[in-house]
Amino acid sequence: MATPKRKTSHARTAQRKAQWLGALSAPSSCACPKCGEPAVSYRACPACGHYRGRKVIEGTADSN
Repeated sequence: MATPKRKTSHARTAQRKAQWLGALSAPSSCACPKCGEPAVSYRACPACGHYRGRKVIEGTADSN
């Protein structure tokens, strides 16, 4: 196994950790264009079941 030639500085380690921890954010949510309820981006709306203008799943309430 290869051995590092120099010690990794605290600043370099902190920068690497900051990049990794910055990617661990919650998925963004937006308003559903059909019913207006908050829904996770790029997923079917849990309230009405629509995704990209068509019904793909059965939602909890029909808003049609």
